[in-house]
Amino acid sequence: MDVAAFTSAPNLSPSPFTSGSPSSRAHRLSLRASRRRRHPLPALRSHPSASAPASVSHHDVVVVGAGIVGLSIARHLLLHTPLSVAVADAAVPCSGATGAGQGYVWMSHRTPGSDTWELAVRSKQLWEDLAAEMDGLGGGGARESLGWMKTGSLLVGRTSEELATLVEKTKVLSQAGINAECLDATSLHALEPALSVGNDGGAMFLPDDRQIDAFQAVSLIEKTNSSYSPKGRYMALYNDPAMSLIRSEVTGRVEAVQTSKNILYGRKAIVVASGAWTRSLLHSFLGPNSTLDIPVKPRKGHLLVLEKFDRLKLNHGIMEVGYVDHQGAKSNSLPLSSKSNEDEDDASSISMTATLNTKGHLVLGSSREFKGFSREVDKSILKSIWDRAGNFFPALNNICLDIDEAKEIRIGHRPYMPDGKPVIGFVPDMSNVLIATGHEGSGLALSLGTAEMVTDMILGNAGRVDFTPFSIENRFSG
Repeated sequence: MDVAAFTSAPNLSPSPFTSGSPSSRAHRLSLRASRRRRHPLPALRSHPSASAPASVSHHDVVVVGAGIVGLSIARHLLLHTPLSVAVADAAVPCSGATGAGQGYVWMSHRTPGSDTWELAVRSKQLWEDLAAEMDGLGGGGARESLGWMKTGSLLVGRTSEELATLVEKTKVLSQAGINAECLDATSLHALEPALSVGNDGGAMFLPDDRQIDAFQAVSLIEKTNSSYSPKGRYMALYNDPAMSLIRSEVTGRVEAVQTSKNILYGRKAIVVASGAWTRSLLHSFLGPNSTLDIPVKPRKGHLLVLEKFDRLKLNHGIMEVGYVDHQGAKSNSLPLSSKSNEDEDDASSISMTATLNTKGHLVLGSSREFKGFSREVDKSILKSIWDRAGNFFPALNNICLDIDEAKEIRIGHRPYMPDGKPVIGFVPDMSNVLIATGHEGSGLALSLGTAEMVTDMILGNAGRVDFTPFSIENRFSG
């Protein structure tokens, strides 16, 4: 009998003002990095602090946050404008939500006509264009540079009610121009023999959905961005948390970001793309008298990675239909809370997701819960992920699971928004400060479209996608 092994990790408590965790940039998130010292975050300043000397530099745009969204914004600006960019982050790329996901670039869980639909369509096209560009360069192509896999996706259900939902969803997506097919249990078994949904179940199949490896994609984006450093157009400052904004004493306009080590002047714009940490960061930036409160909050997730797993063969990326209801605390997925009246602060759930990455590792998920910024591994959730997967893949039920042995566990904090859509736009009364956050579990999938949108906003262009659904104006109050 094979043994699947896990690792536990110490409970690190990152500063709520970072845009990533304090862990090192590594595929295996053993979370062994040392506890980082918390930095006080003073309110909006009218001039640089004289207490600690800082290096001063001038740029056109300063981006706070080096997750996939922040780095993609920098990339788009560098490629499509003559502007210079600086990126600052309290940690390193892929140490937050970006490195803790499964890399979906999927349309199966999108809804045509929703506020995020056009952004998802545009962003997927931009990823397709980038992958085609990488393939055109030869060598390992998009697979090697992005972890790009043309797996397609299967959204699966096990009951006649869920199958009816999938039939209707297939119809709606097809009418929106998406290549979608509904499969009954027999057809699904022929396509994915290891998957079991019973006689009443089935799936929606989207052959054009893709997967990306976040670490490889970020590495490519960093390489592109860094190529502009010798030209004086790019600067990356990691492990250097933002501490305050600096305002002109004459005009009152925000001029710079002060980090723990640097003062970064942004002549044209300052972009805050700090994921789940954006709310706390803005509170520090804007001070106690601000009426703006963007209610983004961390939604913790666990993923289990089984390396070189050969006991289960997958031909496609797979997700149960319950995952689609990811905005609510309850779904058709497995609830972890026994309370009948769950509120969003204590509700937890598991939805089965399963993918194989380019290295042959099986990635199983996923959990959703509100636990603040805790990085503690919850063994009960890992067991629930394993048990939930066993309901769909009978072969896993014959494998003994040893939770205390070492394998990879990914823990991240999705930037959750109660209304289910990102916040992308200028801060009211701050004509050159933009926010880009709240993508929840779609940061990677939506990152390139978000980067294009932010660039259009900075340049004053109309944009390929309507900005209105994502704006701050009239959407939030104190």
